[in-house]
Amino acid sequence: MAASSNDEIRILTPSGMLGYGFPVDHFRMGLALKPHAITIDSGSTDSGPQKLGLGEMTCSRESYTKDIEALLEGQREAGVPLLISSAGGDGTNLHVDVFRDIVAEIARRRGWRLKLAKIYSDVDKAHVSRELKAGRIEPLGPVPPLDQAEIDAATVIVAQIGAEPFNRALDESEAVDVIVSGRAYDPSPTAAMAIRAGFDPALAWHMGKIMECGALCAEPVGRTVMGWLRHDHFEIEPLNPAERCTTASVAAHTLYEKTHPFLLAGPGGMLDLSHCKYEQVTDRRVRVSGSRFEPSKHYTVKLEGAKTSGYRSIFIAGARDPIFIRQIDDILARVIAGARAYFKEVPEETYRIIPHLYGKNGVMGDLEPVKTPAHELCLIVEVAAATQELATAICNKIRTSLMHAPYPGRIATAGNLASPFTPLEIPLGQACEFNVYHLMKIDSPTALFPIRVEEIA
Repeated sequence: MAASSNDEIRILTPSGMLGYGFPVDHFRMGLALKPHAITIDSGSTDSGPQKLGLGEMTCSRESYTKDIEALLEGQREAGVPLLISSAGGDGTNLHVDVFRDIVAEIARRRGWRLKLAKIYSDVDKAHVSRELKAGRIEPLGPVPPLDQAEIDAATVIVAQIGAEPFNRALDESEAVDVIVSGRAYDPSPTAAMAIRAGFDPALAWHMGKIMECGALCAEPVGRTVMGWLRHDHFEIEPLNPAERCTTASVAAHTLYEKTHPFLLAGPGGMLDLSHCKYEQVTDRRVRVSGSRFEPSKHYTVKLEGAKTSGYRSIFIAGARDPIFIRQIDDILARVIAGARAYFKEVPEETYRIIPHLYGKNGVMGDLEPVKTPAHELCLIVEVAAATQELATAICNKIRTSLMHAPYPGRIATAGNLASPFTPLEIPLGQACEFNVYHLMKIDSPTALFPIRVEEIA
C-alpha cells in the first residue's frame, strides 16, 4: 500500500461520475503513480428530482457494475482505499445497499476478500420535524421556508455528508478497502483523505472541489485526473496525454457550480478563494495555492428531499411556416386559453401547461436576448396534472387545437405542425419536484450518518 508521507498525498479520480464510464488505460496510468486513495462521486441534483422522488438511479445497474469492477481491480492492485460517494445518484440508503450488493457480487465472482464500509445519509423525518420546530433549519437560496407538510410529502430526505464521516469510517475499522456512502458533498471523499493525513483543510477542500468532476478542468475536458497535495499548494494533471491543465482551465473550473466567484460554502465552513494563485508548472500541470477555509460557528448540512406531484404528458412538434412562427406566442396563448375553457370543470390550480419553444427561447425563456425570428421551431408542450389520463387529455386538446388553429395571413387550410413521434401524446409517468432544499444545524458532523462495516468474501 502506498503510504502518505508528511510531505504529499496523491489522489486519483477516474471520472467525474461513476456509471458514465472511463478509459481504463488512463486509470492504470494513475495507478502507476502510486496514489494514496481512489475517489469517485456518483451523485448530483443536476438531473432533477426524479431519482430522489421515485427511488431511481442515474445510471443502469449494468453501467455501475462495469465501472465498479474496474475500480475494484485498481484498488486491489494499489492496496489503497476506494471511496465512492452519493450511491446511485441520490445517495439514499436504498442505493447504498444496491452498491454494496454490486461490490459483493463482483467480489464473490472474482474470489476476492475485502472490507467494506457503508455510510448512510437518510434522515428520519421525525428528527427533521423536531429540528424545524427548534428553529435549526433555514432555506438554502431562493426557496420557501420548510414546513411540516413538505416534510411529510417528501419520499425520503437525505443530508449531505462532509469529510468527518468518511474519516470516522476509516478510523473505526482497520484496513477498510471500500467505502460506499450516501449523499455526500461532492468534494468530501477527496478532502477527507487529505485532512486525515494532516494537510490544510483549505487546500484539501479546494482540490476536492476541482477533482470531483474528474478531468473536466482540463483542455480538452476529459475523465481521469490526478492530484498531488502538499503543505502549501496542490497540483492537478489529467492522465490522458492528449489533455492538459492550464491556469485558465483550472481557475475556470474553480468557478463551476458556484453562486459567488470566491466563496464556496460546504459542511463545516466556508472556502475562500479570493487569494488563490494558479501557476503553470509543466505544459500539462497546474499548481494552486492561497486557498483559505473559515470554519462555521455552527456546523450545517444540506437537506435534500423530493415529492411526487402528479403525472406528466408531452407532445413534440415541428413548425416551419414563417407566418405561423412570427405569431406563435399569440397562437399558443389562444390555444391554451381554449384548452382551459374546455376543461373548465378541472380547477386550474391542479394542473400546469408549460410550452417550450426551441428555436425561439426554449433554453432561456424570457431571459433570451436574441430576438431574431427562427426559420423553424421545435415545440414541446408539457402538461402536469393529477392523473396520467388527465395530463394526456389536456395535452391532446392543445396539440389538436394548435394543429388546426387559424391565424392572420395563413395560406394553408390545415397542418400547422409536423409530429415526428407516435404516440402523438407521450405519457412520462409520475412527475417529481424538489421540496426540501434547506440547511440544518447539527451538533456532531458524524451523528446523522450511521456507519456499517462488513467483511465480504
